[in-house]
Amino acid sequence: MQHRLFFVLGLAGLWACSVVLGAQAQSSLPAGAPAALQQFDTDYSAHNIDLSTLRSGGPPKDGIPSVDAPVFVSVGAAQDWIAPEEPVIAFEYNGAARAYPLQILTHHEIVNDRVGGTPVAVTFCPLCYSALVFVRTLDGTPVEFGVSGMLRNSDLVMYDRKTETLWQQLTGKAIVGDRAGDTLEQLPSQIVSFRQFADSYPDGAVLSRDTGHDRPYGRNPYAGYDDIDSRPFAYDGPVDDRLPPMEKVVAVSVGTTHKAYPHSTTEEERVVHDTVGGRPLVVLHAPGAVSALDAPEIEDSKETGSTGVFVPRVDGRSLQFSYVGKGRFQDAETKSTWTVTGEAIEGPLEGTQLDRVRHGDYFAFAWLAFRPDATVFEAEVGS
Repeated sequence: MQHRLFFVLGLAGLWACSVVLGAQAQSSLPAGAPAALQQFDTDYSAHNIDLSTLRSGGPPKDGIPSVDAPVFVSVGAAQDWIAPEEPVIAFEYNGAARAYPLQILTHHEIVNDRVGGTPVAVTFCPLCYSALVFVRTLDGTPVEFGVSGMLRNSDLVMYDRKTETLWQQLTGKAIVGDRAGDTLEQLPSQIVSFRQFADSYPDGAVLSRDTGHDRPYGRNPYAGYDDIDSRPFAYDGPVDDRLPPMEKVVAVSVGTTHKAYPHSTTEEERVVHDTVGGRPLVVLHAPGAVSALDAPEIEDSKETGSTGVFVPRVDGRSLQFSYVGKGRFQDAETKSTWTVTGEAIEGPLEGTQLDRVRHGDYFAFAWLAFRPDATVFEAEVGS
């Protein structure tokens, strides 16, 4: 991938130096551990994975810099540099709504932020298309997360700057180091277009390009990667033949039950009512957003749409949704009109927000590598 090759070439000297400096410590690494693990001051013997499954993604520790002092601008100001269809991570918490453009996250992968009074890490792994938001506290104390430079099943491996424990982004679990076995609390978020965010949260804040780093924001460093016929980068894990590896899925976990809804199905159906782990939910898929990993210029990329997963109940009353066009949905019970962000904008329930269900839009290979027991949704014939 262009992005990681850039870092490999630009930081080759730094990486070589770190290996030389750590050569004496290498003998203390557990068998099968990659040399890159030397960069972290943590307890290597505490791990719950096969260390040989860790591999270098190219850049060294912090070679891809996290955004640690994020600056935000208004929706109106952001319109000067982000196209309406461009994808953003939409995150609303304790009354505060923020958008994190993927044109920025593809270059940084982690934003250490504080939203609604809560310290959070907003993360995005371009190689898996996995966007997740975590509470970034350990024992009640805020910590920063950085990009380790290593991958596992092609997924971002993060590290915390307090204990230098390694954490798997897609699961939120600590896999190597002092905190091995711990799991970060994940908060609901979704990938939608900038226009969809602006319509739902006109007073929301947008992460600005003022990151402290000089990067070609707006350009896709992984041009052509979002192709169902392409191959995952740096992936040699198990192959699940139920879906093409690079098909996107809406991934949902309820307790210990995991399910994948292929985009090829949700894009056609637009609305899927289902039950996962005994919990009724509805999957919405609206048009209006493009991929972050298709064309060289993100705004020129192919349409992929936006998804949302919600509990279809209001005040104890179950609702049945259908798609009514132009990115809008309607419930049969009250005829209220809803957006893909789960808000009623017209009708008797106007102003109501559906309870969100944590989900992600991941490449199938990544989700199924970490959740091999996940079931794959199949639409009923004639539905």
